[in-house]
Amino acid sequence: MKGVLRFEKKGKLSLRYIGPFEILDWIGTAAYQVALPLNLSGVHNVFHISILRRYISNPSHVIGHEFVQWMPDLSYEEVPKQILDCQVRKLRNKETKMVKILWGNQLIEEATWETELDMCNRYPKLFGKSNFEDEIFIRRGEL
Repeated sequence: MKGVLRFEKKGKLSLRYIGPFEILDWIGTAAYQVALPLNLSGVHNVFHISILRRYISNPSHVIGHEFVQWMPDLSYEEVPKQILDCQVRKLRNKETKMVKILWGNQLIEEATWETELDMCNRYPKLFGKSNFEDEIFIRRGEL
């Protein structure tokens, strides 16, 4: 399940808010019913007050968001945007090429290091044709 994230879970201890959304109804003493967009139709629309935050209007907060294709279990697949950096890591007698990947719905600070061979096999379009051919020759020992 590498690259598949649950609903709005980005990382340990990183608080994220989505919205703003209109409050439709007050339920009980500590819950609110919220108007969610159609792409979040699989999410229950009643939330406890502890996970909501009051929105203070600010014109600089207006940002566009990309449409995310949700799976029935409310997960989605992250796709890589670009390669930020590369390096060779050495462990005893073995050298591994690593690339720093910027993922589609994440910030630059949340980029991850992945093995070049794994990323080249999973996402060949991310690498140029020459890099992919070099990797094939290196594995065959023909270079």
